[in-house]
Amino acid sequence: MPNGRYSLHDTHDHVLLGEERFSCAPGPAGWRYVSKTYAPDGRVTGTVDLTLDSRARPLRMELRAGGWQVRGGAVDGVAWVRTDAADPGGEHAVEGHDRAHGFTGRSPAFLVATARLLRLREGASARVRLVAFTEPVLAPRTFDQGWLLEGTDTHDTDSGPLLVERYQVADLETGEQQVVHLAGDVVLSADGVELEELESPPNAWPVEFGG
Repeated sequence: MPNGRYSLHDTHDHVLLGEERFSCAPGPAGWRYVSKTYAPDGRVTGTVDLTLDSRARPLRMELRAGGWQVRGGAVDGVAWVRTDAADPGGEHAVEGHDRAHGFTGRSPAFLVATARLLRLREGASARVRLVAFTEPVLAPRTFDQGWLLEGTDTHDTDSGPLLVERYQVADLETGEQQVVHLAGDVVLSADGVELEELESPPNAWPVEFGG
């Protein structure tokens, strides 16, 4: 079960924004990722709890940041409810729905989730529609991403060969592109993300799920 820490940086000037401490593992439903994000001064700034089903769809997602909370999942596309922490009764909650394939956000969890959903072969590409939740207010934005699996590199480690997949990921609305390196359940590097610590090795990918 990988446990570790990512550093999070501004994608434009590379200023350190904080870190995300995470754990993830296969489970009865499929795969689960939980994390807390911290500001540079150590304050907790948010949480992520994401569970994928056996087909890598978002069975359940919960985000917290900036006094806001979003809960969502796959329902004829994806659906979600956004609430303010100052409204514990949810009287002013806002519901949303989109015929999208999944969710995304700043957390590296969503890169792993999208890669699992697409299950691309080397050299293959795909277009995927996602709903992004932007911190700190977790406002939703729907957009299309293009994913290309450029190649897979093998690295020798003390625990055996490590497969690292190299993706080209593009925001098809803005044209912004990034290169994402994935090894199992772990993002080794992406725009604004660096893996700083890993307490256990990443799982082999793709993972065969039960159910």
